[in-house]
Amino acid sequence: MISVKNIHKSFGSLEVLKGVDIEVEKGEVIAILGPSGSGKTTLLRCINFLETADEGTMEFDGESFDLAHISRKDIARLRKKTAFVFQNYNLFLNKTALQNVTEGLIVARKMPKAEAVKIGKRALDRVGLSDRYDHYPNQLSGGQQQRVAIARALATNPEIIYFDEPTSALDPELIGEVLAVMKQLAEDGMTMLVVTHETNFARNVSSRVIFMDEGKVLETGPSKAFFESPREERVRAFLRMIDRKEE
Repeated sequence: MISVKNIHKSFGSLEVLKGVDIEVEKGEVIAILGPSGSGKTTLLRCINFLETADEGTMEFDGESFDLAHISRKDIARLRKKTAFVFQNYNLFLNKTALQNVTEGLIVARKMPKAEAVKIGKRALDRVGLSDRYDHYPNQLSGGQQQRVAIARALATNPEIIYFDEPTSALDPELIGEVLAVMKQLAEDGMTMLVVTHETNFARNVSSRVIFMDEGKVLETGPSKAFFESPREERVRAFLRMIDRKEE
């Protein structure tokens, strides 16, 4: 479905991505793990063109693109096949939950309002917010706001959803409700690429794990094998540290 090869990205003299390759098959849920500063979020942002890669190629549904020189027209076309869920929700504070979900459909996709509202309500129902259509972001918990953001992503009927640390801004007691929605999406067959520190999600929900360190993919493999018998000592040390934090 998606194959990305040799992505490089620098910010000034700081080289953040050093030739990263990843592949995502339809229906896969891939968790990207790694220490802070390893390039995980930058990778996700380059794949969705929120940042422009310095070098690299992408193959999406059989079409090939040069990530450093892709046209605005192709970016717009590819974004219609994808959705992005940010760390900090990125909701319009002056719009209700339903309006946040329908705004992109009406404005960007020129969808009739009645149709957009129907789709928006269905998306909010899917994330457990059927009683929150008319609530504004300041009337919602962080977990509910993030579920609105997921509903907004679902409403566009994407082929893949990119998640950038979707629980990192949440209080611990609210993380579970967002992860439960993501688990249900995985069970429904949604293709997802998830940058996360939630190792329980990676272990129990994702089909495959990619571990990044210092701008490179250090190890990748099926989730069960990754957690039970990692090949790289750097990965083993990372997992030991996580286990100590969770004790």
